[in-house]
Amino acid sequence: MSASTLERTARPRRSRTRSRTVNARLALALSTLKPHQYDLRPACASLICPDCKTWVPITGLQTTKPKLVPHDTGRAGKAPAARCRLGSNRLVTVNVTAKKWAERLVDGNSETVHRRRTTVRRKPKVAPAPAVSQIAAKKQTTTVDQPGDGQPLWLLRKEQWAATESAVRDTDTRRAQLPDGAAPLGAPPVPLETLHPKRRVS
Repeated sequence: MSASTLERTARPRRSRTRSRTVNARLALALSTLKPHQYDLRPACASLICPDCKTWVPITGLQTTKPKLVPHDTGRAGKAPAARCRLGSNRLVTVNVTAKKWAERLVDGNSETVHRRRTTVRRKPKVAPAPAVSQIAAKKQTTTVDQPGDGQPLWLLRKEQWAATESAVRDTDTRRAQLPDGAAPLGAPPVPLETLHPKRRVS
């Protein structure tokens, strides 16, 4: 494959150029751009081209006619060679000092940090608290050990007592039929005289 058939890619953007060509468009004023859209440091004076949205070096920053260098719209060495006709060689009006630009850049960064969205933590869904009447009704319902088809607890207690009332009364009657003087086995004897302990004299 010959070199002529290779696809041309975007050329590196040189910080300085000897081209005397000047774009016929009006000069681009730095004051119309936001602080993060241009850089006034002498080592890397550049800005974002409003037409192709790429960073382009500014040549002749210290002269009376600074301008954007000729540049392609794509990434150097990666994208196809497509010259930015509207933005290349356009004059730049440097109406912002480096100190003022640095202050605006710092102020903009501080505002952006405060506006930065925080992580949203969703609260777990909590069931609404039951009313007092609902709590009372729940306490009166039966437990698993005492199924009652949803009947109130007091009614179940009444039915249970009615079912065992006769057996309980029979037991109480048999307990009352103990002979006189008889006492439960293993029980200590009950004292019949009142004890009056005397203080020991040494």
